[in-house]
Amino acid sequence: MKTSAAIRKEFLDFFISKEHQIVPSSSIVIKNDATLLFTNAGMNQFKDYFLGNKIAPFSRIADTQKCLRVSGKHNDLEEVGVDTYHHTMFEMLGNWSFGDYFKKEAIAWSWELLTEVYQIPKDRLYVTIFEGDAQESLPKDDEAFTEWSKWVSEDRIIPGNKKDNFWEMGETGPCGPCTEIHVDCRPDNERQQLDGQRFVNKDHPQVIEIWNNVFIQFNRLKDGSLESLPSKHVDTGMGLERLVRVLQQKQSNYDTDVFTGTIGLTEDISGKKYARSDSRQDVAFRVIADHIRAIAFTIADGQLPSNTGAGYVIRRILRRAVRYCYSYLDHKQPLLFKLVPLLAAQFEQVFPELSRQSDFVQKVIHEEEEAFLRTLGVGLQKFSVYISKNQGITVETDENSPFSTDALIQLQSKNEVESQKTISGKFAFELNDTFGFPIDLTNLMAKEIGWIVDMKAFELEMQQQKSRSRAAGATDTEDWVILIEQGSTDFVGYVKLETSTSIVRYRKVNAKGKQAFHLVLSTTPFYAESGGQVGDSGKLVIGDEQLIITDTRKENDLIIHYTDELPADLSAPGLATVERVKRKAIALHHTATHLLHAALRQVLGNHVAQKGSLVSDAHLRFDFSHFAKLKDDEILQVEKLVNQKIRENIPVVIKQMPKDEALSLGAMALFGEKYGNDVRVVIIDPGYSVELCGGTHAGATGELGYFKIKQESAVAAGVRRIEALSGMAAESFVSEQLLQVQAASDLLKNPKNLIKSIEDLLRENNELRKKSEKQDAGILIEIKKQLLQKMETITGIHFIGERVEVSNADTLKKLCFELKAQLSNFLVVLVANIDGKACVAVCLDDTLADNKNLQATTIIKQHIAPLIKGGGGGQRTLATAGGQETANLQQVIEKVKSLIA
Repeated sequence: MKTSAAIRKEFLDFFISKEHQIVPSSSIVIKNDATLLFTNAGMNQFKDYFLGNKIAPFSRIADTQKCLRVSGKHNDLEEVGVDTYHHTMFEMLGNWSFGDYFKKEAIAWSWELLTEVYQIPKDRLYVTIFEGDAQESLPKDDEAFTEWSKWVSEDRIIPGNKKDNFWEMGETGPCGPCTEIHVDCRPDNERQQLDGQRFVNKDHPQVIEIWNNVFIQFNRLKDGSLESLPSKHVDTGMGLERLVRVLQQKQSNYDTDVFTGTIGLTEDISGKKYARSDSRQDVAFRVIADHIRAIAFTIADGQLPSNTGAGYVIRRILRRAVRYCYSYLDHKQPLLFKLVPLLAAQFEQVFPELSRQSDFVQKVIHEEEEAFLRTLGVGLQKFSVYISKNQGITVETDENSPFSTDALIQLQSKNEVESQKTISGKFAFELNDTFGFPIDLTNLMAKEIGWIVDMKAFELEMQQQKSRSRAAGATDTEDWVILIEQGSTDFVGYVKLETSTSIVRYRKVNAKGKQAFHLVLSTTPFYAESGGQVGDSGKLVIGDEQLIITDTRKENDLIIHYTDELPADLSAPGLATVERVKRKAIALHHTATHLLHAALRQVLGNHVAQKGSLVSDAHLRFDFSHFAKLKDDEILQVEKLVNQKIRENIPVVIKQMPKDEALSLGAMALFGEKYGNDVRVVIIDPGYSVELCGGTHAGATGELGYFKIKQESAVAAGVRRIEALSGMAAESFVSEQLLQVQAASDLLKNPKNLIKSIEDLLRENNELRKKSEKQDAGILIEIKKQLLQKMETITGIHFIGERVEVSNADTLKKLCFELKAQLSNFLVVLVANIDGKACVAVCLDDTLADNKNLQATTIIKQHIAPLIKGGGGGQRTLATAGGQETANLQQVIEKVKSLIA
């Protein structure tokens, strides 16, 4: 039986024989493309070639590309693990033609590879072609039909609709008709009874698509219309996982050697056995085997889990895997991180970036698992209680053993005779907001017991939370207006800060309610934000008009210049000038970043690798892999080493060379960055710092003058951050710090030992604070006694409403806690005039808070805040408020009293 590695190699070798250049997979994390979070198809790295923005270095290319489909248009997450052929991360084998061959060759070679090299029986294969779409005036793909007719009978050529046979990468971008190849993996007796044609594109688990040949002819614009591309291209994709399944004659992708190693190790760790069934335990094995690949490779490519954007997608995937492991493998300790070394070894020859960072990736995953496990039990317990309470049954559950399998079966069996029930959107939002449960996880848990989530109400809760920030950041971008057909902009900013130029395209942008414009120039000295370095600013003079360029960024290799206005004459020649002082300060900080990186590796060890950076004129920020807080002496060593290199005034040598040659010199490349065959290498002493870098730099290290670390902190699991300064920024910072030290010394009458004087002052302050707290505690006890004596009973509720004399608002809350410990079925409202400000605390029993009108937050916001002309908030049983109107404090007491009277 052929291994997956051999099958991958045969694919690439076949297209080498067809004169294709083999290129490496690009990062799974997308950069410089606002339309995508992740690489979701093999064609992503070639998008600019299809659009005509850039000339392809080769007309024929083949590769295997890491892809991720869990967000946006292509979202397979819900099917992953439940069926046997969907995945989050998958390998896309592809062959590409950029204006070279087209449908004839692509179809013939597809058939040759599948039937002659891989020897898939011809009678198991079916193909589909685009049937056309009248609404978009798109005709049937007769050319593809004609070419397929040379190889298969017409009854095996199936017309497909726009959904199945017109491929689009996203809402906008390159697209075109496609032809899919499907394979019937059913046993012979089943195939004899029913023709496989009826199952094509019908989600049959054994009649599956394995290859899609896309014929790129159009570009989808933002308004939905299609425009023809300058050249026709071929974009194919064949999922390696499905291909291996077919060739290894398995009934499931998870039974192939792509996944069996991971599943076997999971069995060893969990003590459970994988039975290849549809049980939730077996689904859990498949979820873990799939998800760990997506998590590990995405982290290796530079995307850490986080609460926003692409990082949140990875966190969702990780938490879904942890939940399956916790609930259905009954494994309540971190497990996923233990699978990373096996994956790293398995893919070392094709995706070596994981093996190079195996320790770091394990550390990140381990800490993410531990963090989620701390809240998972509590969240599941709350889910269990919510369901059982609304189901009218009792589920024995606690924080350590939430929602057992027996409890699930009990709820499911009850639902067999009852109508479907709904989880409130508000509760689903609480799980998401408070306990970090992605909504798809809550949906999954609900589905497992036959319930549904009120998604409209959930979305309303989300909308209320995010509406302000979304409105503030809203951006509406119009389509490009092309003045001159031109590929990529000629960037001259490494050697010039001023150049003659002209506008070749522009577009209008509305961001945060303000109109602006994006310009693309024929030639530019402006460096576009990239590799952590911020974009240049400056001016563009056209005729008598001067446009201020506020920023420069990249979008699919286009250099975009940001400005607030357009010139009257768009076709006139112009002069582009970079702001020199800012560029110089940025260059100094970028060179300082390289010096810092090398120093960290010398002081801490070679495990240090860059995980992110920001290089601006004001400062630099450098994120790196390291598992402990830096000690003071380590920070001093790093600073000392960098400043030593600055004093040596080492020339900063920049060379252009083939990537392989650069790597052989020991050049450091950043995982997740996209590099061409020729790279730019920045050398600061070959024995100290050699890095691949496209940024701008000082001519020699001496130009930096001085280097100073401002702060060291944690960013994420296994990632530390240093913020530092060089040049005039470092000098100003040190001067400011010395001025502060002198000011502190002056305040303390210039003691001989400033540190000791401050320590003495802090110690004295701490002793006084303790004495004050002790006195306050005694006063508190006396006030509490007085309040209890004034308690009255109204409609069965113990009520205390009094004005008290306290020194701060926290004491009001402490009084509430003290009273709560001695009362039941109670409502307390305490008011005070503290330094001319009205302060109020409301506290009540849990049973009373079940009545929404009596919840502390409701009382504060609806009844008290208006009276004292202020605001407040808190929890349902304890809330506080502050305001300016102290004259109405007695009215506050009477108002609360009336609510229960």
